[in-house]
Amino acid sequence: MFRLTCAALLACVAASGQELLYNGIRLPEVWPPRDVVLTNAPIPEPPYLVNPPAVIPIDVGRQLFVDDFLIEKTDLRRVYHRAEMYPGNPVFDTMAYSGGLFYDPRDQLFKFWYGGGGAMHLATSRDGTRWEKPSLDVKPGTNVVQIHANHSSIVWLDLDEKDPGRRYKMGYTLGHDRPIELFVSADGVHWSERVAQSVPSSDRCTFFKNPFRNVWVANLRDHDWVPKSGSATISEQPPEKYRDYIGRHRRYWESPTFEGMVSYKSGEHAPSNPRLAAPVWVMADRLDPRRVDLNVQPELYNLDAVAYESLMLGLFAIWPGQFEDADKANYLTVGYSRDGFHWYRPDRRAFIAPTKKQGDWNYANIQTVGGVCLVVGDRVYLYVSGRAGVPGKRASGITSTGLATIRRDGFASMDADGTSRFLTTRPVRFSGKRLFVNIDSTAGEMRVEVLDRNNRVLKNFSGDDCIPLRIDNTLAEVRWRGVDDLSGISGQPVRFRFLLRDARLFAFWVSPDERGSSNGYVAAGGPGFTSSRDTEGTRSYQFCCRPGTW
Repeated sequence: MFRLTCAALLACVAASGQELLYNGIRLPEVWPPRDVVLTNAPIPEPPYLVNPPAVIPIDVGRQLFVDDFLIEKTDLRRVYHRAEMYPGNPVFDTMAYSGGLFYDPRDQLFKFWYGGGGAMHLATSRDGTRWEKPSLDVKPGTNVVQIHANHSSIVWLDLDEKDPGRRYKMGYTLGHDRPIELFVSADGVHWSERVAQSVPSSDRCTFFKNPFRNVWVANLRDHDWVPKSGSATISEQPPEKYRDYIGRHRRYWESPTFEGMVSYKSGEHAPSNPRLAAPVWVMADRLDPRRVDLNVQPELYNLDAVAYESLMLGLFAIWPGQFEDADKANYLTVGYSRDGFHWYRPDRRAFIAPTKKQGDWNYANIQTVGGVCLVVGDRVYLYVSGRAGVPGKRASGITSTGLATIRRDGFASMDADGTSRFLTTRPVRFSGKRLFVNIDSTAGEMRVEVLDRNNRVLKNFSGDDCIPLRIDNTLAEVRWRGVDDLSGISGQPVRFRFLLRDARLFAFWVSPDERGSSNGYVAAGGPGFTSSRDTEGTRSYQFCCRPGTW
């Protein structure tokens, strides 16, 4: 029987001008898409959900149930979860406004780059809650690492970089109508001369790395007025002559090189509102709820993203309108992408919200940190900035940074309540040999069956053969009586059928080893990981999951 090898399949796809992703998604020939229209209408479902692959490879990362990509049939109820605030907040006395927060396995330190006073600073921590400001030599007696960078900047620790002198990357803009400037560093303290810069752009532009495709993505702020008639630019007509306002949104530009990330060009519009060559990407829409006391269409203030396990995870800073006598009421929601461009935002509730109580550290204007999140034991750490405000003024007041956490993989769960229920995956293929799950089944149990492509239960892999799991664990192995592992069916298309009773399932994956390593990406890293991927499994769990206790 003829079998098409992976190498041959990739060669065929390359010859057709398409790109085949790690998860079986095939990108269109025109990439990135250029047919996105500026509108407040709800964003359509990503094409990979409308037409998923016939067989989904699952060798990269834990497989999360944030959407229906992996699900063929189920009667489980999907529940989206929100982050919990650390009771010891704030953990740092200056705000994060992107910047960067990563775990450096070489130095075994959490490292936090933040802006203030027109400069970039570095703080370090061993546990993620107790921070120190080291005395550095860039500006003696301070922890300044870059004198000219302001707080609208990004720092990225690139653990996949082969050149040690480029291990750290930085990008910043000094404000409206100014270029984005890029720098590299060996230690995150001493930075090179500028390695590249863009044409004049806007503030609050950021970037991130998509390691699934090994590209750098410039995440560019823009906004538009749509003219009533003619082709006049915004610099030639006052706003009252425009038909509609399309608020803050993001444009997308990708490059296989860090420097190429800023190679886009200005178009016809004035620098204060550039019509970039970069295609329109994403914005808030009518599904983002309006605040009753403001009653304006929310806008997308910022987006920071990172690779988490088997997908891209994005934190969307949503601007719900502006008070006349208070700071911005920005909050964060979550989005997910499996191709790096199309976002799925099923839950528009605030994932992390301000308190609305003036004087609280997080009263207003919640903003993200570059790197988005870290993996610490069985928790995910998310750092955000907050403002205490000034009574009666549109001012930030005291600014600081706090910590929120969520269960590892805990963004969404598939829940079975009461009677036994099931979830059957689409056909999947793997090269590993041990099945692991992130499960809470202490009130009931979970079993797993393995089916062939025709939905027939494979011998020795029935629900009766499965040893039931009655456990709350973010890394639990599934075993069957009579077989050692899944190696006998490795490489074959199969379905998993999860049988749950009074339980919730967060993720599953097939690991090559008994430690349960996923080979997925661990966002901004974390204690116990030695690279950008989870090659450690249980060895990364030696660190206590609760902040400030290890």
